[in-house]
This record gives sequence, C-alpha cells and structure tokens, in this order.
Amino acid sequence: MGETVSAALDRATGVLAAAGVPSPDVDAELLLGHVLGLSRGAVQARAISGAAIDPESLVAVTALVERRAAREPLQHITGHAAFRSIELAVGPGVFVPRPETEGVAGIAIEALRATASAQPIAVDLGTGSGAIALAMAVEVPHAVVHGVEVSPLAFAWTTRNFTAIAPGNATAVLGDLADALPELDGRVSVVASNPPYIPAAAIPRDPEVRLFDPELALYGGEDGLDVVHQVSATARRLLHPGGTLVIEHGELQAAEIAALLTADGWRAVAGHRDLLGRDRATTAIR
Repeated sequence: MGETVSAALDRATGVLAAAGVPSPDVDAELLLGHVLGLSRGAVQARAISGAAIDPESLVAVTALVERRAAREPLQHITGHAAFRSIELAVGPGVFVPRPETEGVAGIAIEALRATASAQPIAVDLGTGSGAIALAMAVEVPHAVVHGVEVSPLAFAWTTRNFTAIAPGNATAVLGDLADALPELDGRVSVVASNPPYIPAAAIPRDPEVRLFDPELALYGGEDGLDVVHQVSATARRLLHPGGTLVIEHGELQAAEIAALLTADGWRAVAGHRDLLGRDRATTAIR
C-alpha cells in the first residue's frame, strides 16, 4: 500500500506550519481536495478511513504545498475564492476578497433589499474580482448592478466572473471611479466600495498581501483616504436622495471616515463592526 491520505495531510500540515501559514491544517485539506477533486469534508473522510493517495496526486499535492509554504495565497493556487454564496475566479493582478468583506457586502445587500424600487440600481466602486457587486446581483436578483474597476489586469478577472456568475443583471465597467457612470447620476439606490485604504507607509504584515495583492488595491495615499474622498464624491453624484453608501475601511479609520463623510454632507453616518468586533464599515445616507 502506498501513501495514505492521512499521512499526506500530516506531512503537508507540518510543512505549512513550519512556514508560518496561519491555518496549516485547513490549507492542507483544501490543497489535497483541489488535487483530488474532493470537498474538504470528503478529504477528512478519506483520511479517517485510511484511504490511499495515488503517486501522481501525491506529487501534485507536494508541489502545491511548496507554493503555499512560500506564502503564495491559497486562492491563487486553487484559482478561486469562496465569497458568501458564490465562487470567484482569482489570480495575479486582482485583490483576493477577504472574509470580513462578506459582512460589508451583507450590509449593502440589506440596503438594496430595503429599497422600494421594483428594479433598484446598485454600484460597486473598485469592484476587483466582482465580489461585492456579484453578491448583490445574486442575492438581490431584481436589482441591476454595475461594477467599476480601473485596473486592466484586475478587470480581466472582473469580466470573467461577471460573465460566469451573473450575466443577466450585472455589468462590468472599465474606468476611473471618479467619473464613472454619468448616465446613472441621481438614479442609484446603493453604492458600495472596498477601496484601497492602507496608508502609504503602512506595509501589510501578511506576505500573502504584501507580496501578491496589487498595490493599486491596497494603498490609499499618505493617510489612506485618497480614494475614500473620491468614493464619497462619486457616490453623492450617483445616489438618489435617501440612497445608501457602504464603505469598507481599516479598523482604526472609522472616526476619520465618519468626519470625512459628515463634512461632505452625508446624513446618518454610522459605523459597523465585523464578527471580531473590529470597526470595519461605515454607512451613510445621501
């Protein structure tokens, strides 16, 4: 009998743990599942049952584990990222969506569902992979959603995901968010954005972010708020009176962003915490 799934998992977990990967056991199971075409639960079941892994698959898993040990994002290796109810294609050139953004998308979705319009319009500024836009399009199917992305590299992933996931009610737009979608001025119900908000001098700790996420999606100028100012201005132009703005930001930026939005004339500015209790999003009413 050759190598077992259990032994392969143990070895992969050890290599990833030694490399400082935050969740080595989970990543080992996901990488093995990717090679074998199995869910994480199915991999666990095979490990418990003492099932063997064929030599070709073992070689493939070993190669992927080495890439992950070099801190290449798991999502780049597998080519996809789970986000709420959808699965996004991701890779070099596009920001990998994070779990905390799922909560931000949820706030936008609830605001969109609460609108009285039979066909509300939503816009995601700086959509990247399309995560927030496509979550809105899928979970509020009577809405019309537009995702705006400035990076041609990221936009290749945007269009791929829009075509695959929500071709009927989501449109991808390549262009600068500052002058995007003038034909929708005053007609939009919800504007959402996860803009680049890291200050220029604040280098991310995680190698997966620092080495692999595009700088255009990370850094927002000296104080991190350059693009937030643009989002505020564009959202005020796009939204109808009573429309909702939802912005994701760093956990230490809530007060600054609340002050920025208040100065720009927004009403009912409110902060929202993620599941770990961190200030993660701010909403405001046009």
